[in-house]
Amino acid sequence: QVQLVESGGGLVQPGGSLRLSCAASGSIFSINFMGYYRQAPGKQRELVATHTSSGSTNYADSVKGRFTISRDNAKNTVYLQMNSLKPEDAAVYYCRYWSRAFDVWGQGTQVTVSS
Repeated sequence: QVQLVESGGGLVQPGGSLRLSCAASGSIFSINFMGYYRQAPGKQRELVATHTSSGSTNYADSVKGRFTISRDNAKNTVYLQMNSLKPEDAAVYYCRYWSRAFDVWGQGTQVTVSS
């Protein structure tokens, strides 16, 4: 199995920054991706950013240029640096680990953007 431990999140003013992190442990396959999705109240869960084990990244258009996903393969940890946050970025952010054997979601962390 794979376990995910998320940290970060919280309350920030518009224009501010937050950093999320997600550490995976357990049966980690060498080929995988990790990333973040988010879900705002009344909306569907949507992709924010992903990072494959080979180094490829993918971003939602709405966060390009503001969010950066990075990864430490030695620690099986992914980081999401969120800058220039907007009220519409407020949501529960979920970490996801995917490999050919497992598809695991974190418990989610709340990001609130408000003055």
